[in-house]
Amino acid sequence: MPIKTREFGTTPDGRTAMLYELMCGDVTVAVTDFGASLVYVLAPDRNGMLADVALGFSSLDEYLTNGPYHGNTVGRVANRIAAGTFTLDGETYQLAVNNGPNSLHGGDVGFNKKLWTSHCGHGENDGDVGVKFRYTSPAGEENYPGELSVEVMYTLSKAGELRIDYTATADAPTICNLTNHTYWNLAGEASDSTVCDHVLQLHCDTYTPGVEMIPTGEIAPVEGPLDFRAPTRIGDLLPQLPVAEGDMPGYDHNFVVNRDGEGLAPAAKLTDPASGRTMEVLTTQPGIQVYTANWFDGGETGKGGVTYRQHYGVALETQHFPDSVNQPSFPTIVLRPGETYRHTTVFKFAVE
Repeated sequence: MPIKTREFGTTPDGRTAMLYELMCGDVTVAVTDFGASLVYVLAPDRNGMLADVALGFSSLDEYLTNGPYHGNTVGRVANRIAAGTFTLDGETYQLAVNNGPNSLHGGDVGFNKKLWTSHCGHGENDGDVGVKFRYTSPAGEENYPGELSVEVMYTLSKAGELRIDYTATADAPTICNLTNHTYWNLAGEASDSTVCDHVLQLHCDTYTPGVEMIPTGEIAPVEGPLDFRAPTRIGDLLPQLPVAEGDMPGYDHNFVVNRDGEGLAPAAKLTDPASGRTMEVLTTQPGIQVYTANWFDGGETGKGGVTYRQHYGVALETQHFPDSVNQPSFPTIVLRPGETYRHTTVFKFAVE
């Protein structure tokens, strides 16, 4: 069976969350309707040995009690909005402030904490398998304007490609910026190895500098510890990053994806030299946020029984730029009635 289904747990209001296991080619993927989340990805190394390369937990209860967005679909707006405020068509909206002085990843109860509806099916190509999740966010939820109807489709192909397609429509002007927040460790989430030995390449010549995680509006060339244009060991550049007072060392930066036009463009390639596993990231989005799990402190234990300590995973979040709604020079995240938000990201697993 290309798709296996089982119960994953019970939500606080008594509803049952489901887990869907997609099997296609050499890769197996599991997703859940809670948060439209990616739970695990089993990928082979150069010797054909499988390991789970996505951080996360074995039960719904652990997703309910742990916080850093493991594998979740985040929205309505991924990343940060300065001071949690924005003005749209002359009206100012105040969102929850849940990340220092800013709003992060949709507010206090974002899409990552919702139980979505689901439908199993097949992809566009013969042999592909997939699951589509739907959620309707009512007008005023987390104080966002307009009702927003969202679909997220996970599709696994024989070629080892995991494709995520996002669409959204609204009945009134609103803002929308969705992403998946999986933390990757290609050595295996039970390996007890950080990603400092991973090699990262970014197809990004520029990034959005900021102050306290909020962009200034400038697009600046990458240089020094932000220059991953050539494949580079993460641990070689990470110690060179300046660390602000009260912050943790590591990457939490938005890079601008090089592109000639619309459609999928290569954004990143992650490699674990020890296992030979590689993961390429292609996206239709203008940006990719690189976050090296700087705040992991060993307080969480993953599926493989290993504690998740600092830099144990890296999130590669394809999205619009942080605080885009307040930066007129950035690509817009405003969604109006009659328009459709569309976003595709592909994760391609291979070995070398």
